Amino acid sequence: MHYRKGGAIYIMTNKNNTTLYVGVTSKLKERVWEHKTNKYPSSFTARYNLHKLVYYEGFQSIVEAIKREKELKGKSRNKKLVLIIGFNPEWNDLFETL
Repeated sequence: MHYRKGGAIYIMTNKNNTTLYVGVTSKLKERVWEHKTNKYPSSFTARYNLHKLVYYEGFQSIVEAIKREKELKGKSRNKKLVLIIGFNPEWNDLFETL
């Protein structure tokens, strides 16, 4: 039997919603918690206080998630904003919904 591990892409931002970070993971809740607690103090998300989860998508395989992450990273900020506003118009922190 071939096991395919699932994955997710996500977007983090700061309290003023000015900086966006797109990431990919196989363990969304754990990864977002690492961002919120600055587990890696020299990381981009720690330096810019990106502690708010505003968007995510789940996938059947990590390969699909990585492909989507690359696609999103290549898009303009405006295209990312359209995704966020369509999914989370109030820009709420979605961490507690995971």
